[in-house]
Amino acid sequence: MDRRPVRIGTRKSRLALAQSGHVRDAVARTLGAAPGQEADFAELVPIVTEGDRVQDRRLMEIGGKALFTRELEEALMDGRIDMAVHSMKDVPADMPEGLVVAAVPQREDARDAFLGHAARRLIDLPQGARLGTASLRRQAQSLALRPDLQIEMLRGNVDTRMRRLEEGDFDAILLAAAGLSRLGLAAAIHERLDLDAFLPAPGQGALALQSRADRADEPWLKAQDHRPTALAVAAERGAMLVLEGSCRTAVAAHAVFDDAGMLTLTCEWLSPDGVRRVRRVASRPVADMAGAGDLGRTVGDEVRAEVGADLLA
Repeated sequence: MDRRPVRIGTRKSRLALAQSGHVRDAVARTLGAAPGQEADFAELVPIVTEGDRVQDRRLMEIGGKALFTRELEEALMDGRIDMAVHSMKDVPADMPEGLVVAAVPQREDARDAFLGHAARRLIDLPQGARLGTASLRRQAQSLALRPDLQIEMLRGNVDTRMRRLEEGDFDAILLAAAGLSRLGLAAAIHERLDLDAFLPAPGQGALALQSRADRADEPWLKAQDHRPTALAVAAERGAMLVLEGSCRTAVAAHAVFDDAGMLTLTCEWLSPDGVRRVRRVASRPVADMAGAGDLGRTVGDEVRAEVGADLLA
């Protein structure tokens, strides 16, 4: 080789390193690496983010989703890394000028996963059971189904959350099924929650490969893009932008792009207590990212119009 390896920025959690490792291997193969040569073609650059450092408060209390991306984005802008790998659901709708999501690999399972001691299904939890989650969306959807549950704040990496469940701090917890699968922990899942009752966060199960705008057309980067996933996520994020989706609002969106070129988007907003729920579904033929984003904004506008003044309550 007559060039340095591609530098891939990642958070330092075990999950982040696992999913970024898959991306690194794919990039290396694109660049011509033989098995065992991946590190010669692409390398991981672990970076600790503010969201990783502060684990005792909800994200809405300390600055929102950007706390998981800011340090990686600074490294991109400074030229210390060539690409950053994020969980798509952690990427804010707006990002710094000069940075773009250049590719979206094929999505993993978008569903939420239920892990419990007292029951194998969320609906079967005992009256008043303690359910651990830091997600306002998961809180609202759980309370819509089971208003008796006691929702308790649970942050930390996957290992920490599972350990606290094992130690009895909670009767059950909710995690992303994709993360558990990427860590080889799918067997720990007791129930994969129904997509209708538990519509996922926009982008859940997908990864965002972020780069500087002036490097977004690098062939090794564009080769990682899975167009059906990218179009679906563009619609979900379009709705999120309209609904100001963040850790301060309970917003969910999930899109599916079929073989006929039809994109179907389901989007909803919930009150934190799960009492009020506004949902819209729409389908249209979509050929490009602009069309997908437009579908998302259209559906998001419909939800926002019905929610009215309660949107950010």
